[in-house]
This record gives sequence, C-alpha cells and structure tokens, in this order.
Amino acid sequence: MAIRTYLAMTATEFAKANPLPPYTAWMACHFSPYGSGLSNLPSVLPPDSLLILNDRIPMRGHDPQRIAEQLKTTIAANHCCGLLLDFQRTDCKEAAVLAQHLIFTLSCPVCVSDLYAANLDCPVFLSPCPHHLHLDTHIAPWKKRVIWLDLAHDVETITVSCHGSTIIPSPPGVLPEGGHADTELHCHYSIETRSDSVQFTFWRTKEDLQALAAEAEASGTEGLVGLYCELGYNGSL
Repeated sequence: MAIRTYLAMTATEFAKANPLPPYTAWMACHFSPYGSGLSNLPSVLPPDSLLILNDRIPMRGHDPQRIAEQLKTTIAANHCCGLLLDFQRTDCKEAAVLAQHLIFTLSCPVCVSDLYAANLDCPVFLSPCPHHLHLDTHIAPWKKRVIWLDLAHDVETITVSCHGSTIIPSPPGVLPEGGHADTELHCHYSIETRSDSVQFTFWRTKEDLQALAAEAEASGTEGLVGLYCELGYNGSL
C-alpha cells in the first residue's frame, strides 16, 4: 500500500521497541507543566518520523515563539517529515494562534486536527471515521484539503427506541468477537433486542481497518496515523 501508516508511540514504547516500526510517530510531546515551552521532545528519531504535539496539558501562557524554536531545532536535528498538532481541547484561542504561527514558521508540513484546521492553510487531521458513517461522508467536508486520517480500534454503541437514538463511543479496550461484517462501512456489528430498545454494537477488526485504509487511499487521503499499541509493528495494520 502506497499510503503511509504512522504508528504513534509513547517514549516508553519507543525505548523498548526493537526494531522500530518503519514509520514512527513520536506522541509524547506536550506543553510544559512547569514553563512556557514544551516537554518530552525526543532526542533521537529515525529520519522521516512524524512529530506529534498534543494538548493533554492545556496551553495557558505558553510562548509560541519559544515553542516554534524548540520544534525547529528538534525537527531539523531528526529530519522529521512533518508535525502533527493533535489538539483535542475545543475553543482554545491560544492553540489556534500557535497553529497558525507554526504553519508559517516551520519549513516542514504542519497537520492540524479538524477542531482547529477550518480556517488554516494546512493538511487536516481527521478523527476516526464513526462506524455508522461511510468514509466518503466523514471526509466530505474536507474533500478539497490534504487529509490525514486517525485509525483506531474503538467500539461504538447505538441504542434505538421509540424515544429516538443515542450514539455512545466506548473507550478502547477488548474488542467484541463474532458479529456480522459490513463491507460498506468496513466494520463488524452485533444486535441485541431489548424490551424497549434495540442496541447495535459496532467495532473494527484488523481486516476492517485494512479495508478502510485501502478506501482512504483510493479517496486521496495522504496519510494514516494510529497507535502503536493497537495497530502493531509493521505499519501494514
């Protein structure tokens, strides 16, 4: 498959992995809890690795210029192929300002999560495609943009009753077994009938993710990013 699948690794996973996956993504970098810059920048990465900056710690009073200089140094020293801003906190003006600053400051591509990418000239990092949606529907609002897609082994539960329906994403964990395959949505599902409702549970197997990745490539998606602990070693899912 021509499309690259970057495996996001913690610092511990990076230290223990031998050998490293072909396309490494360093996901341990975050805003410093003690200063105005970044913490957990890598000292050594394989060439063409992807550097990920997350907002696990909120960006409050951090210095965009200092952050840009830290990233410049790290990206140049490790010959990184790009920077992914995996910002998942909503409505943070400081994060939006930083994203724009880094896009204009850094020489490598800067990919920004869909929560902040709407008004920026950059690749967009899309959240995992919900199980109940076709991939084309998920990426349609961003069709004219360069797209990077998040892949995840997650579970989604939809409950339908006379009062309507609810969709609840379940935290990552052990995937269900068995079920029925849906080749259009690239997932498996099970159905439980109750006295007052019907519950549908959706999940994706390794084969489902492979099919989803193939469709993403055919749709023009440029890259895929998943967790090393979920997707395995070789980047081929």
